[in-house]
Amino acid sequence: MYLHPLIASVPQDERAAFVQRIELRSYRRNEVVLSADEWTNHVYCVATGLLRVVVQGSEDSGDVTTDFIRQDDLFLNSALVDERYQPGATLVAALPTSLYLVPTLELRALCDRHPAVTMGLLEVVMKRTTVLRRQIRQISSASSERLISRILHELTVLAPGTGGGYDKRITQSVIASYSGLSRMQVNKTMRDLERRGLVRRDEHGVYVPPHFASSDFQELPPGEASSPPANPSGEVDPSFFSELFEAPKSGKPRKG
Repeated sequence: MYLHPLIASVPQDERAAFVQRIELRSYRRNEVVLSADEWTNHVYCVATGLLRVVVQGSEDSGDVTTDFIRQDDLFLNSALVDERYQPGATLVAALPTSLYLVPTLELRALCDRHPAVTMGLLEVVMKRTTVLRRQIRQISSASSERLISRILHELTVLAPGTGGGYDKRITQSVIASYSGLSRMQVNKTMRDLERRGLVRRDEHGVYVPPHFASSDFQELPPGEASSPPANPSGEVDPSFFSELFEAPKSGKPRKG
């Protein structure tokens, strides 16, 4: 079975024992993996495919996609704090997806024995927090075209197509849910981008130019506040995880 890079430094015999306790499950596109009010005692690691993290918005806005979990990424929530937890958000397979279900107790025990695994998980959480912060800023300040262009490029990284671009099975409804725009506004903007030759489609995917590139996968710009340094002892205050693993609260999304 595949071993996540986070546990590459763990001794081979310990890795083998850890892998034996992991379950592999497959989900169809649009299938609910985990409901917001469901109890679980697992961490979810994407082997293939893509997950959406969905929260309930207002009556007018419906469901809101707050985040995507791509291949090799993890949905932890409060797993490093509590053995069992309710995620506070619903996980939905945006594409056909295979997941590794890692028992929380096993992962926590591994962290106790190997601080490098804990620090790796902390880095995953910090990167996701940065992406979420930028997404909120973009939704509140960017024009519709700039916001959609950025998301289309992001999708080329999250759900790459066969010959470039992104998987055409990612619908405009999903883009609207993630952007805070209406489905109609997304459709209008994408048609305009196609008319101008900036977006094209074929049977394999949807293609966008390089200048749509997002800064979400780069380092923080100079002067932007960064996260505090880790404890030199390698130990992490549990309250830190409690705060970071809370499901994002959804305000009223912007509708165009």
